[in-house]
Amino acid sequence: MPLPNLNPTIATLEEVLRFDHPADAVLSGRFRAHREHGGRDRAFIAESVYGVLRRKRLLDALTDGGSPRQLLIAWLSRVQGHGLKEFGNQLADAESTWVKSLKARKLDDQPAAVQAELPDWLWDRLVAQRGEAEALALGRAMQNAAPLDLRVNTLKTKREPLLAALAAEGIEAAPTPYSPIGIRVVGKPAVNRSLLFTAGDFEVQDEGSQLLGFLLNPKRNQLVVDFCAGAGGKTLELGAMMASKGRIYALDVSESRLKRIAPRLKRSGLSNVEPRLIDSEHDNKVKRLANKIDRVLVDAPCTGSGTLRRNPDLKWRQS
Repeated sequence: MPLPNLNPTIATLEEVLRFDHPADAVLSGRFRAHREHGGRDRAFIAESVYGVLRRKRLLDALTDGGSPRQLLIAWLSRVQGHGLKEFGNQLADAESTWVKSLKARKLDDQPAAVQAELPDWLWDRLVAQRGEAEALALGRAMQNAAPLDLRVNTLKTKREPLLAALAAEGIEAAPTPYSPIGIRVVGKPAVNRSLLFTAGDFEVQDEGSQLLGFLLNPKRNQLVVDFCAGAGGKTLELGAMMASKGRIYALDVSESRLKRIAPRLKRSGLSNVEPRLIDSEHDNKVKRLANKIDRVLVDAPCTGSGTLRRNPDLKWRQS
């Protein structure tokens, strides 16, 4: 199948690779500004941008730190395996010759840090902490896209009926291996368009994030505080685990992040969640809760290294 027009992807890559803003924010902004891009085009742009970011160290080595266009062509041809015919007439003669040379290059002779797709500063730290073999295995694991996980809203349904309902909508999925309320979707369907999503039967939430709720293990009628609640993914899980009994305070210092919980809360059917904007942990809203709280969850902002598979641009934006 012929590849889509490469120019929109190249333009997006040019903006992303300046690293002024997170890649997902750049993509969202461009898609809003260019409504002419259909679903297939958007999927190609997003997949290509994240593909280049995940393999940027190798692509830089293959292209000698090439332009966004060269990085994209190298990713499509050398990593994804697309042939010259699939590019159609989008390549100049010199580029076609260059692609042939790329396909002949060996990849296993690259330095370990390049094979791991990690910047030197992060590679050196991981090797010091874990050893080269484990650092390389970790780097290679992060080159694969993260799966799409859903959390069953146990206030409204259970996992097996939801799996059946998803299948009826043509969404292939299976239980997550660890979370008893998790579902792993095959591929990347637009689950936010599902009627089940609109009804609040599930939320998008990584399995690892779901497991935090089980570690906290809140009970009905307890007073729970979720510091750094953000958009409320874990807050909603805790509320469902409490069967909407008791009280959860969702606290955050960011008003914009906290506002994102409102539509999710409405879908969830929860009535025991109270979002609150605070200045800091010393805010009077926090002090008034002293000696009253049964459970506290603090998922504090940090380097984000645990999200590198989902946000590969972080590797290149930090030092």
